[in-house]
Amino acid sequence: MKKTLVFIILTAFSVSAHSQVKSFSPEKTFPEDNPDSKFYTVSGERHGPSFFKKFTFPEVEYSPGETLDFDHYHTVEVMYHWYSAWAEKYPDIVDVYEVGKSFEGRPILQMTITNKETGKDTEKPAAYFEGGRHSGEITSSESILWLTKHILENYGNDQEITELVDTKAIYLRPQNNPDGSNLYLRTEQRNRSTVKPHDNDRDGLLDEDPEEDLDGDGIIYQMRKKAITPEEKKKANFIINPEDPSQKLMKRTFPGKGEYLVYTEGYDNDGDGSYNEDGIGGLDLHRNYPENWRPDIGGDLTGRGYTQYGAGEFPMSEVESRATVLWVLSHPNISVVNSMDTRVPMHLRAPSTSKAEERMYPKDLAIYKEMDQLGLSFTAYPWAGDVYETYATRYKVNRMTGDPLKPTPLFGHGPDFGYFYYGSIWYGDELWNNGAMKDYNGDGIYDDFDGLRWDEEANEGKGFKSWTPFNHPVLGEVEIGGFHPKFFGQNGPTWQLEDWAKKQALFNLTMAKRLPQLTISSIDVSNLGNGEFEISLDWTNVGGLPVALEQAKLVKIVQEDRVSLSFDKELTEGYENAKVQIISPELYDKTIYAGYTEVGEKKSVTFKVKVNTDQEVKGKIRLSSTRGGYFEKEFTLK
Repeated sequence: MKKTLVFIILTAFSVSAHSQVKSFSPEKTFPEDNPDSKFYTVSGERHGPSFFKKFTFPEVEYSPGETLDFDHYHTVEVMYHWYSAWAEKYPDIVDVYEVGKSFEGRPILQMTITNKETGKDTEKPAAYFEGGRHSGEITSSESILWLTKHILENYGNDQEITELVDTKAIYLRPQNNPDGSNLYLRTEQRNRSTVKPHDNDRDGLLDEDPEEDLDGDGIIYQMRKKAITPEEKKKANFIINPEDPSQKLMKRTFPGKGEYLVYTEGYDNDGDGSYNEDGIGGLDLHRNYPENWRPDIGGDLTGRGYTQYGAGEFPMSEVESRATVLWVLSHPNISVVNSMDTRVPMHLRAPSTSKAEERMYPKDLAIYKEMDQLGLSFTAYPWAGDVYETYATRYKVNRMTGDPLKPTPLFGHGPDFGYFYYGSIWYGDELWNNGAMKDYNGDGIYDDFDGLRWDEEANEGKGFKSWTPFNHPVLGEVEIGGFHPKFFGQNGPTWQLEDWAKKQALFNLTMAKRLPQLTISSIDVSNLGNGEFEISLDWTNVGGLPVALEQAKLVKIVQEDRVSLSFDKELTEGYENAKVQIISPELYDKTIYAGYTEVGEKKSVTFKVKVNTDQEVKGKIRLSSTRGGYFEKEFTLK
């Protein structure tokens, strides 16, 4: 059965400066509610802003209730409803604004939380937390929503949270890929990419071979077919896992050594012999960052270099990843970031292309390792560490061959951008674990065997559909079954949701509490006589991080902490005849560059000023730190 691509037309949107959103109305903002919105059709089914909303899932809340709980997953509209409501309820500490438009034209909303009376968000140390980059990995978005609610409801009641909001800025983006989330929660599709059409199988067609829900239950499961013909037996690469007493699990083996062929549910629409290899979208926002970016498969014209599947046409080619990169680059006050996915689970960080000891400053690496352990104290994930070694070799050996696993590079990855390019503490944490809560068979691996045992033991078996016969129009007799891909595979059952969202959010909150924080301890003005004065400023970094990682100094994303004086313009005009002269330091810009303040370090600077008037003179002293904050105090010379 062959289905064809019918029509494609979409418009990309550029990221613009954020505009304040005081009252957010989904009816007026979401393009699927606009009859003039464009769409595209794949395999006879409409996608894009006006796609047909085919399925609703009991695990999902589609309209906001009177209260927000975490017994359900939430659509983009519901999340934006609560962001709008909180902006109205907490106007003194909350701003909600649009940082860009998604590929299909949906708003990408973000919230800033800070006490506006204590200064602008850009004048304070800051943290940025993001979810929803991969469309199907929706637990990350729920963690952002949980953290937002927790901070707002505890401000004024919890001393540490109150101090955090008074002295820091927290930037929160629950949905960086609202198109993908929209598709995931309203259709049977389960992609992790953006919805932008992409030629995954390099046949010149776009999105022509998506998965299909053959049995009409709204979920894409797997199909297994017993190999019967010689050709099928030659290709068969699965057996029923002999270690599984329930005979549900399939185990991969080498082609010709198996008894079954396994596919995802659907047809071979383009007749190329492969099933569902070119579904909706395919670009990966987490391979689209500018640091260590490599071309997509087919982009290396020599055939001998590295490529990266899903990388996009060029770094930041996708409006959603661009919305993140441009935001943080325009806000260098951010020291801590976590842009989250599912489902390893792991506290995941740089490097992604090399060993940490080869490329990271030892001092920075020590801070990261401390953060790793801090994260594990909240989450108890089985892994914390870098992408290149820890992530790539976490299972130690190839389960088919028994060969030791080797470090593997991953290009265009967020944590690499975050550390090497942006000089920050930047994680790409993975939530949820496919139900593999413990190692039931003691093999040292958390895999589907453990997930199935836990599902049967604790989840009433709801996470796995028993293999059910189905007459496929091309393959003949098959069975449809396997793990529930949406609410067990990529994300947990709803009764597990809040626990995973909460523990990850609390780690992020604790990292925010460790932001650098310069605090002025004293301003001293000494009259030296003959119209000369000394103005001294002392400060301390009372935060838990230095104002700059060593990498941040190297790439010049963070300036030195600096102190300057200012007076009314008429007092300093005339050079040597001016009424007020800053005679020390002897620098053109009269600014003292004080280096980078370490954790717990105390620093002091002194200016010498000559006053050529009998009038009382008022001035201001400013301490400016890219990531430690901005402070201004007035003083009087008399």
